[in-house]
Amino acid sequence: MALLLILIIRLPAQGDDSLELAAPAEAFENKRYDYGNLVKRRRGFLYCSMNPIDTYISTFPKEVQLILTGIRSLIHKTAPEAEESMAYGMPAYKINGKPLVYFAAYPHHIGFYATPTGHEKFAVELAAYKQGKGSVQFPLDKPIPYDLIERIVAFRVQENLAKKKK
Repeated sequence: MALLLILIIRLPAQGDDSLELAAPAEAFENKRYDYGNLVKRRRGFLYCSMNPIDTYISTFPKEVQLILTGIRSLIHKTAPEAEESMAYGMPAYKINGKPLVYFAAYPHHIGFYATPTGHEKFAVELAAYKQGKGSVQFPLDKPIPYDLIERIVAFRVQENLAKKKK
C-alpha cells in the first residue's frame, strides 16, 4: 500500500528565513521520531516550522534547549531590531548588516561570541570563564549568566548603532 503525502508549502515573506510545510496529521504519527516543538497541529494538519534557529535548537537535549531558547529570547528582548539568521552553523544576529552576537551549544558548554570588543568591555566579569578572542564558554554544569549576556548584547547594540552614525 502506497502512502500519498500531500505537502502544502508556505513560501516565506521577504527577509524571512522560515519555510512552513503542512501534511495530514497521519504523516507525522510515526512514534519513532520526536518532532518536539517543530510540529504544530491545526485543523487536522500538522505544520512543521523549518526556521533554521528552531531546527538548530531542537537538536539538543531539553535542558540545553531551555538555555538556548533563553539566550535567544534575551537577544530578541534586548535587540528587537536585530536580524536573526544562521552563520558559521550557529544562531547569528546582526544590526545594520554588522554582526552583533552569535551563540552555540557544545557537549559541555555554551559558546557566546560577541566579537573582541564585546568581550574586552566585560573582561573582569568574563575572567571566570574560558575565553578566546571574541568568544567565551559558559559551562553547562554552572548557572548561565543571563544578566551578563544581556549587558553584553546591549553594549554591542550601542556599539553597532554608533558605527552607523559615523
